[in-house]
Amino acid sequence: MRYNRICTMFLASAALTALAAAPAAAQTPYDGLWHVTIVTKAGSCEPSTHSTLTVTDGKVSAAGADVSGSIGREGLVRVSIGGAYANGQLSGNAGSGKWNGASAGVACSGRWEASRQ
Repeated sequence: MRYNRICTMFLASAALTALAAAPAAAQTPYDGLWHVTIVTKAGSCEPSTHSTLTVTDGKVSAAGADVSGSIGREGLVRVSIGGAYANGQLSGNAGSGKWNGASAGVACSGRWEASRQ
């Protein structure tokens, strides 16, 4: 009986160790493709533009673009796109916020909206 207890405890300990050592899936609730519309409200930047951004493990990226940033588990957005900065909030499959940057040295700012594809 003592042997069975020792074996059971050893197996349970080994299973817990294996689970702790296994890499956890780092997905966040906002991972996926997002269609983003950026609208200029002030300044001489492009009046509006559209882009598709990818969120993977909470990190924001875009093919062929200078994009970096993150989306927190609660949906807080903080992103840099080609020298412009955006922040805001995602909730479910949509979100919005503000951005600011410059074009030819002239300050620009506006709003952005996003929807999950």
